[in-house]
Amino acid sequence: MAQYHGQIHLALAGFYDVLSDEGVMYRTRARGNFRKRDLKPLVGDWVTFSAETQKEGYILEIDDRENALVRPPVANVDQAIVVTAVRMPDWSSNLLDRQLVALDEKHIEPIIYFTKTDLLNATELSELEEVAQGYREAGFQVILPKAAFDPASLEEVANSLANQLSVVMGQTGAGKSTLLNHLAPELELATGEVSKALSRGKHTTRQVGLVTIFGGLVADTPGFSSFEVFDMPANELTHHFREFNQLSANCRFRGCVHLNEPGCAVKAALEDGTIMRSRYENYQLFYDLIEGRRPVYNKHDKKH
Repeated sequence: MAQYHGQIHLALAGFYDVLSDEGVMYRTRARGNFRKRDLKPLVGDWVTFSAETQKEGYILEIDDRENALVRPPVANVDQAIVVTAVRMPDWSSNLLDRQLVALDEKHIEPIIYFTKTDLLNATELSELEEVAQGYREAGFQVILPKAAFDPASLEEVANSLANQLSVVMGQTGAGKSTLLNHLAPELELATGEVSKALSRGKHTTRQVGLVTIFGGLVADTPGFSSFEVFDMPANELTHHFREFNQLSANCRFRGCVHLNEPGCAVKAALEDGTIMRSRYENYQLFYDLIEGRRPVYNKHDKKH
């Protein structure tokens, strides 16, 4: 049986549609030994598979992943469009910074896309423009539409998609699906047809698929992972604030965590306003959160 290599583009009820390196789509299933190894193929995975026909193939091996998300369940993601509402739900720098840390840890490049800016008055919009500029200066691409999903903002997103595997992320109600439908108006129709064509019974649930938009692959299911937990040690948190990384070489102490150390370049930048106060305060909060979770052993009363 011929062996091929390719990328999973659709997961559905135990079937995986794999686009081979030669550009041919194969319907495959996963071998039973993946279950034994507690390994589940994900959309976005690069795989080796065998197939006699385009309808009957088996995934034999999954290549090492660059990263994987839980919601949406996609592997090897290059970038995430982080849809961030400024109203309903209200803007939260804490949530956005959590998302940025979590994405950085997975080596996923974020694009911040603000929504519901039309619900702000002139003063609030001006304040948000300052916030957006702060994130740009920290090294992020930020899209701040003047009107909801205006052509200029959609074009900026479209231009960033080529040769990337992208996901759309954000809180419920932030406008993720609306953004996806603006980018690919045919999406609802296409995914509906795909689901119907592939359905093997009314309990079939489509998980996620990749669609080609503007020369890149985009997950057709938006997601939101709640980032309550930081898995890294506290002293590594600083590495996931990119503007701190640029400054830390100038700190007096190597391994400075920018909290109480003298000669800290990050705190100096905070004082002269070159980094955002909200980012620094969220960093402090996250650091304390991680430290507070650490188990304490041998806590004996020193008086004895």
